[in-house]
Amino acid sequence: MNDKTMSNKTMNDKTPATDATKKSDNPNKSKKPTPEDKSSNEKLADEKIEQTGQSILDKNERNHKLHLITIIGEIEGHENLGSNSKTTKYEHILPKLASIEDSNEIDGVLILLNTMGGDVEAGLAIAEMIASLSKPTVSLVLGGSHSIGVPIAVSTGYSFIVPTGTMVIHPVRLNGMVIGVPQTFDYFKQIQARITGFVCSHCRIKESRLEELMMETGFLTKDVGSILVGEDAVKEGIINETGGIKEAVWKLHEMIDESKI
Repeated sequence: MNDKTMSNKTMNDKTPATDATKKSDNPNKSKKPTPEDKSSNEKLADEKIEQTGQSILDKNERNHKLHLITIIGEIEGHENLGSNSKTTKYEHILPKLASIEDSNEIDGVLILLNTMGGDVEAGLAIAEMIASLSKPTVSLVLGGSHSIGVPIAVSTGYSFIVPTGTMVIHPVRLNGMVIGVPQTFDYFKQIQARITGFVCSHCRIKESRLEELMMETGFLTKDVGSILVGEDAVKEGIINETGGIKEAVWKLHEMIDESKI
């Protein structure tokens, strides 16, 4: 009897250890995020915005995952601009757009623009990449989208401009040394044709009207071109609609829902 008692006691002693082992062997149980985890995630998101001007918007009721990209300052080309200049680097934007296209998680892309323009090749490369995305895209022009910023603004599936936003339409310019031969001006015409062709193929404005706005001499005192403010850009057929971030996000959600039907 004592042996049986000892045996039962031994088995009872092993039971808690077995239960503990079972608990420790179940790593699939998901842990609820702690306040420290949430704080760490927020810090990482803030750092990403500060470094690249990009963010993921996924706290909405429709459970859509939106990728936010900002085009700000001057669009940098093959040469680095000064450290005091706010720039958008195409080597950051192009790989990100490629990863967005390849992702099964991202549902749509929101582009915010406040740019003075910049390098033609880099700007057109960004515009072509955005236009070729298979996911819904919406752009919102805030302070301004000048020069090569115009093709980027119209490259999305739908575009907005705030009522006080501006767009400067002007011919191609070139900084630095220019060789005064006919071939140089032919090259200028070729670049101009690439820009006007892209813009007119992605919005409602006619090529003849766009060229009129580019060559206008009554708007800018020291330059050739036109300034379009808010509703003017919509009336000219460059931008689809005036609105702010609320309208842009709502439109993007709507386009995502339609793409899933």
